[in-house]
Amino acid sequence: MLVGEQPGDQEDRKGAPFVGPAGRLLVEALEQADIDPATVYLTNAVKHFRFTTRGKRRIHEKPGAGHVDACRPWLAAELRVVRPQLVVCLGATAARAVLADDVKVTAVRGLVRPLVPYGGLVMVTVHPSAVLRLRGRDGWQEAFDAFVEDLRTADRAVRS
Repeated sequence: MLVGEQPGDQEDRKGAPFVGPAGRLLVEALEQADIDPATVYLTNAVKHFRFTTRGKRRIHEKPGAGHVDACRPWLAAELRVVRPQLVVCLGATAARAVLADDVKVTAVRGLVRPLVPYGGLVMVTVHPSAVLRLRGRDGWQEAFDAFVEDLRTADRAVRS
């Protein structure tokens, strides 16, 4: 199970997670890690798109702790139904929702540990949108490769 932050504009309009640019990068990274995207359950910690309007555009606005806490029962229900072997938290907001605690991604990135009280394992990595923002700039390939390696770590944890 991969848990993101919240739907983006395209996800909100289409009613499905990870169908926008970050989702395309996520699929590319999964494939690079030899993980079939069809075998992964995708969801978001916050179930609504928080945004501000600029002209005709809806611009992403980070969800607050109250949004995460309000949506936690839906995420908890998904965890109980799906019963994943491993949950990959994509970014700090997802980690806060799953772990019920503030987490610095850089401090725990790539570490696999037990997921209490749901069973299984949990790992934190960056959100694909953080990698996407580097595309075409210095550091892009390194960031993408590190993200792919995190997904490989998750895959190894599930297989062992």
